[in-house]
Amino acid sequence: MLYYLFEYLDKTLNISGTGVFQYITFRSALAFILSLLLSTIYGKRIIRFLQNQQVGETVRELGLAGQNEKAGTPTMGGLIIIFATLVPVMLFAKLQNIYVLLLIVTTLWMGTIGFVDDYIKIFKKDKQGLKGIFKVFGQVGLGLIVGAVLYFSPAVTVRTDTGKGDVFRVTTENVITETPVEEKSTATTIPFFKNNEFDYAELLAWTGEGYEKWAWVIFIPVVIFIITAVSNGANLTDGIDGLAAGTSAISVLALGIFTFVSGNIIFSNYLNIMYIPNSGEMTVFIAAFVGSLIGFLWYNSYPASVFMGDTGSLTIGGIIAVLAIAVRKELLIPLLCGVFLVENLSVVIQVSYFKYTKKRFGDGKRVFLMAPLHHHYQKKGYHESKIVTRFWIVAILLAILSIITLKLR
Repeated sequence: MLYYLFEYLDKTLNISGTGVFQYITFRSALAFILSLLLSTIYGKRIIRFLQNQQVGETVRELGLAGQNEKAGTPTMGGLIIIFATLVPVMLFAKLQNIYVLLLIVTTLWMGTIGFVDDYIKIFKKDKQGLKGIFKVFGQVGLGLIVGAVLYFSPAVTVRTDTGKGDVFRVTTENVITETPVEEKSTATTIPFFKNNEFDYAELLAWTGEGYEKWAWVIFIPVVIFIITAVSNGANLTDGIDGLAAGTSAISVLALGIFTFVSGNIIFSNYLNIMYIPNSGEMTVFIAAFVGSLIGFLWYNSYPASVFMGDTGSLTIGGIIAVLAIAVRKELLIPLLCGVFLVENLSVVIQVSYFKYTKKRFGDGKRVFLMAPLHHHYQKKGYHESKIVTRFWIVAILLAILSIITLKLR
């Protein structure tokens, strides 16, 4: 909202200094600062409110050190993340930007699913929460919306021919070309390959002429799968104090770099990557989101004063997935979100091997002492703060490797 106010003051009233709001970097910095302040200052009030409402965590008997002490700790702390993200976005972002709108919808959609799940667990005293099938329906519904908008909306275009005969014109907001060649495309980026653009439509080339118009048959299911997988991965990672919030902040920060360079014609030209017009505006959202995650960590670090619950974890996973898809970096997710992937795989391996050995030998065996993986290390006797710190270090290394793919091909 403030963006439009200052745009009016600059372009209509010509008030000196108000043009600074045209810069994405300036608005991103303000969004980060405000988000951090909101999550740390008002986060305490939200925690008190949750305590007064007796929104406490029910701890299962897992036989883990320090687990019983967590009983009664307020959950639904994801409300802090959602609140501290959306307020700065509403103030500093261009609200008519299609990518910003998609991220707002994602935040509210996944936040609602997570909130309902937490509500059932806490107030209905049902430890299972929202039935898995309804969670999946919600994730698929969001995937359909995101996939359809990215595929059919005329506001979503890309340029893969940056640097070919361009005449650059610099503005305060970005760098624009006098002869843009923007097009609808389902192209994405394959990391580590020199000619690293891949079009999902090519998978239908065998059907003959005109196959491009059916690319949505491939693209939308891919979007649905990614959103479902990443949101569930974030949900599984939220098991010990500070793990999900910290690793997510690192991944989102890396996505912020991808977003900024992909939305700037000069950087995308220099790096020889896909230019995605108007996507740079997502940097404002990302800055607010990172600020909210760091502010949440103020209260979620060991020993946690609040847990994010599914309200936060599903929201985080959904946002990361949509960001990666929007900047055409979804194939980087296994690397960038490697912690989520390993946590997911540990559960799949554990359950599959147990069922196989039980069927084959009549006695189920386990690969890990406990799944997800962070509980395996807890069982081995590692303190959870040590586990979290080491997972953060791994997440930083994976983020750096992901950023290096901009040049390493």
